[in-house]
Amino acid sequence: MVDREKAEILLGQVMVPAVNRSVSDLNLFRRIETKNNRLKVTLSNAALGPELRESLTKEIQDKLNGLDGIDAIAVDFEDAKPKDLNQIGKVVAVMSGKGGVGKSLVSGLVALSISREGKSVGILDADVTGPSIPRMFGIHDRPFGSESGLLPVSSSTGIEIISMNLLLPQEDEAVIWRGPLLAKVINQFWEDVLWGKLDYLVVDLPPGTGDVPLTVMQSLPLSGVIIVSTPQDLASMVVRKAVKMARQMNVPILGVVENMSYYQIPDTGKRVELFGSSKAAQMAEVCDAPVLARIPIDPELARYCDEGRIEEYDSEILQELRKTLPDILQNTLPRNREAG
Repeated sequence: MVDREKAEILLGQVMVPAVNRSVSDLNLFRRIETKNNRLKVTLSNAALGPELRESLTKEIQDKLNGLDGIDAIAVDFEDAKPKDLNQIGKVVAVMSGKGGVGKSLVSGLVALSISREGKSVGILDADVTGPSIPRMFGIHDRPFGSESGLLPVSSSTGIEIISMNLLLPQEDEAVIWRGPLLAKVINQFWEDVLWGKLDYLVVDLPPGTGDVPLTVMQSLPLSGVIIVSTPQDLASMVVRKAVKMARQMNVPILGVVENMSYYQIPDTGKRVELFGSSKAAQMAEVCDAPVLARIPIDPELARYCDEGRIEEYDSEILQELRKTLPDILQNTLPRNREAG
């Protein structure tokens, strides 16, 4: 007699080679049936091309061949869409009214902090016309996929990433699109990418309060947003626009990150506020949310990002984020899509 429980445990160890995640992590496993010492495994074919389906079939048969009581193993695939399989715990957007304040950097550090707490996390790079997440994580591979959807690309530490830059012929090619097309891409990144089972999805928003942030707030079940600012008065003024947008869309503000907050002189440890005194506490009061971190100007961090090695970075600031983020994120609830 076939040991179904053992078979399911073994199936959970089968990896999808394109993303190095298991069929269970991607929520592809549908059911297992046994009859007359014959075993049939059914998976979803969402985002799986012919080569991946063939590879999975062989790996499943190799995994289960050693089970007692099995004379034959069949693997079948049934049609499904990624949006019907995705199970994402919480979706958090990183936003600012102003460009150049470091939203992508903060998105990367937030995802890295979550990952180092043992949680599964992905990044949806919604900055379609100015994506920088792939370069920061050293990712250049194109996503695998099929007519039914795409698979995100896994970073070296297992952070799942989808970005327009991964779909362009050259990473420096310009995306010159109007708002409706940009909004459509965001919806496709949400519905047509097989994220599978994730604890968190971080959405890196473009600057401003235009079509893309509006689409994200209306279409995605955001648990909240993290506001990024810098010490300059001008930046603070523009960021307030993003704060007002989030409130008008009924999206909770989870916290504030001040980037380029100061420079710490290596020899003395003295902090120099190059762009003026910190506005973090003031911005936190405006947002009615805590300060999650004040990120300094750190040449080492810039170098890691330029070299695609952000996952190797560690500092007191990252430790601070790892302390502040869990409490903030655990106390948020997934937001109903119609809430906006």
